[in-house]
Amino acid sequence: MSEFDKPSRAEDEYFARQELERRKQWAKEQAAKMASAEKERLKQLHYMKCPKCGMDLSSIELSGVTVDQCASCGGVFFDAGEVEQLLERDRTGGVLGRVLSVFRK
Repeated sequence: MSEFDKPSRAEDEYFARQELERRKQWAKEQAAKMASAEKERLKQLHYMKCPKCGMDLSSIELSGVTVDQCASCGGVFFDAGEVEQLLERDRTGGVLGRVLSVFRK
């Protein structure tokens, strides 16, 4: 057996580092897939459920804007942009505009 048949220590270390990096990358990809799958599972679990009591939400129309309301506790919940749509329709300084002005500063 010659000295060229046996890998050197430096070669062994190089390939070990390469393998370690490959495994780290694989683990990172698997964690990202699991996180994405878990996020989707949670989304499906909570979709159209009341954040207060957990019952089903139904869509209703409020001043021309479709919002979600819980039939159990009566809570009304807005998706992104729906409050702004209601404010746009309530330019005349109605009750909604006055209530929301309390939260703006």
